[in-house]
Amino acid sequence: MASRVAVIGAGPCGLAQLHAFEEARKQGAEVPEITCFEKQSDWGGLWNYTWRTGLDEHGDPVHGSQYRYLWSNGPKECLEFADYTFDEHFGQPIPSFPPREVLYDYITGRAKKSNVRQLIQFDTVVRWISYDEETGKFAVTVETRGDARTRTEEFDKVIVATGHFSTPNTPSFEGFGRFPGRIMHSHDFRDAQEFAGQRLLVIGSSYSAEDIALQARKYGADSVTISYRNEPMGFPWPAGIEEVALLTNVDGNTAHFADGTMRDVDAIVLCTGYQHSFGFISGELRLRTRNVLYPDNLYKGVFWLDNPGLMYLGMQDQYYTFTMFDAQAWYARDYVLGRISLPPRADMAADIAHWRDRLAACADPFDEIEFQADYMMDLYKDVDYPSYDVDLTRAHFRAWEHDKEASIIGYRDRSFSSPCTGTVAPVHHTPWWQALDDSMATFLGGQE
Repeated sequence: MASRVAVIGAGPCGLAQLHAFEEARKQGAEVPEITCFEKQSDWGGLWNYTWRTGLDEHGDPVHGSQYRYLWSNGPKECLEFADYTFDEHFGQPIPSFPPREVLYDYITGRAKKSNVRQLIQFDTVVRWISYDEETGKFAVTVETRGDARTRTEEFDKVIVATGHFSTPNTPSFEGFGRFPGRIMHSHDFRDAQEFAGQRLLVIGSSYSAEDIALQARKYGADSVTISYRNEPMGFPWPAGIEEVALLTNVDGNTAHFADGTMRDVDAIVLCTGYQHSFGFISGELRLRTRNVLYPDNLYKGVFWLDNPGLMYLGMQDQYYTFTMFDAQAWYARDYVLGRISLPPRADMAADIAHWRDRLAACADPFDEIEFQADYMMDLYKDVDYPSYDVDLTRAHFRAWEHDKEASIIGYRDRSFSSPCTGTVAPVHHTPWWQALDDSMATFLGGQE
């Protein structure tokens, strides 16, 4: 068994990993020394909301991409911890689509209960990770940000849990250099009220584009134009939101699109995705992938094919989130503890190819939901993660997809049942489209 393990990041993935080790410890297992390095001053990862954009107070890129008024865009029942339910945390049933502050409270609630904060070194950024073939050890160089001191420590295993929604992919279009308004990536979007009364152009056709367009219109944007590359999202948008073909160029305030249409706009938000960026990891260990449901070179979606002592959590595109992170964390833990053995490299490569071939055959989001649920089940079968009704979550996700197609502003007003307790969520007291106060007190307390 490894004697020292480094966990990089204390967001949902890192906290899941720390929790998994603590659960094994509570059950009497001998657990190695665990050290978690977190560059922010508090835990929660992306859920640790900050007003900052660009560079943080130490000159490092800001990690957070979340914004005020963000609400869950999927049923909370599909991300519920099997060993720490929403009922347990809040002491009452809550609606199915909570805002950011509520989910942050839930994530950190389990971490507090399992007392993992003691394992985290905050304000400590990882600058470099390499592997020494002779010693069989990983060298991890960190910097403590208060005094800018660096040190290098040796570890038997390293688990990268930094996520992949913090380094923006930022394309350029002709005329951007002369555009007189604001141009920003969704990574830097913080408050929809900034665009009240403005004509907003959103470039992209995925979850960020969908939600930021809705948020901006909800909080008073005069109009929102969504520009897509390949296909429109095609939702029944409310008045004031419409989709057009890809932007070709801007001339002053006038945006020109590939279908020949034009719109005058005041601001532009690039919802163009993120890069898997691991510049702090030596090249031969560094994951390079697009945002897909099964990245290449990761056995079980976790273990670096050429050196399984390096593990990555949460690197997939995601329908499932917290429960998938738990499945990966439990599997990684059991490998570290010697409970699970990995097959030869050729067999691992064949398994990766099998999953990627199956992914290539997925025809639509419904196939992708089944794919990711099956992936999780493949992990669960070998570990002791508490059981819950995964098939119910599949059904919930299918219903959620249909709900969005029926009403993009009303799907968050639906109610789902817990796969862990069976509790049926109450309907929120205020329809989402009218709910302007996203505070936890108002969400849990009553009518706005």
